[in-house]
Amino acid sequence: MPDSPAIQLLTDDGMAGHGWEGHPEGPDRLGAVAEGVEDAATGLGVALERPLVEEASTEELVRIHAPWYIAALDAAAGRGGGWIDADTHVAAGSMRAARLAAGATIAAARAASRREATVAFAVVRPPGHHAAEERAAGFCLINNVAIAAAALRAEGLAQRIAIVDWDVHHGDGTQAVFDADPDLCYASSHQWPYYPGTGAPDEQGSGEAIGTKHNVPLPAGAGDEAFEAAWLDRLLPAVEDFVPEAILVSCGFDAHRADPLALLRVSEEGFGTVASELGQVARRLGIGGVGLTLEGGYDLQALRASAAMTVMGLARGLIG
Repeated sequence: MPDSPAIQLLTDDGMAGHGWEGHPEGPDRLGAVAEGVEDAATGLGVALERPLVEEASTEELVRIHAPWYIAALDAAAGRGGGWIDADTHVAAGSMRAARLAAGATIAAARAASRREATVAFAVVRPPGHHAAEERAAGFCLINNVAIAAAALRAEGLAQRIAIVDWDVHHGDGTQAVFDADPDLCYASSHQWPYYPGTGAPDEQGSGEAIGTKHNVPLPAGAGDEAFEAAWLDRLLPAVEDFVPEAILVSCGFDAHRADPLALLRVSEEGFGTVASELGQVARRLGIGGVGLTLEGGYDLQALRASAAMTVMGLARGLIG
């Protein structure tokens, strides 16, 4: 293990092409999180690496999504876009943005798995964890973290993978994609009851995968104590017991107490504590790097502060 962390920031201005005026999931989120990653690198005393991002190929997308579904999204963008549901839209630039987001997330996962980065953060939009194989929902068009997990497998970098999701919403798309997959551990804390209405404790996977999916619903106002307990006492031990070869994070910050769309009341210090413990789990497992992809979070100051605390905590946990 190196004495100092290597931090990568993977993002691209082309992801600003996805947008609809007045929608809370706007392009300014990218800058806020990128600034937080920069703050973390400064705090850690290391240079920040900024690899170029390439669009994910259609071949990479259809490892998770049905070909007709990707074609339909491309066609909708080609017509200038429109609304899929009350929350989710396609704009003319949405599919280039989505391909860049998936490409950045694949690159982050690859860099972490190859030990080229201690922390590789794909600062992306649109987010992805509500997207299922043939469904867009909850601001999400394609499932970035699922596509990255599939890429690690296709490239022979990891088969047994854990996806950690601390967005305030349950990642119903991710869980659905991997529900019957015994080599994919999914662990989530989320506000309950809340959108999308999934993520009950008894949702533990199906068939041979029963026991590989772990959900801890939290009530509105839970705050740091309950959030940290969910991860330190229940979810991270389950991840460690699974013994994954790679760990990816669906890194939403809308559980923050300043977020305008949710009520979980977590602080940036709470994210940092959990990230540090996750880094220690990865280190004990012999995993040299962790890849993150941005999900939700809609207060710009909270995004910056939470990203900084997360990256610093994760890096310090990994280095030991």
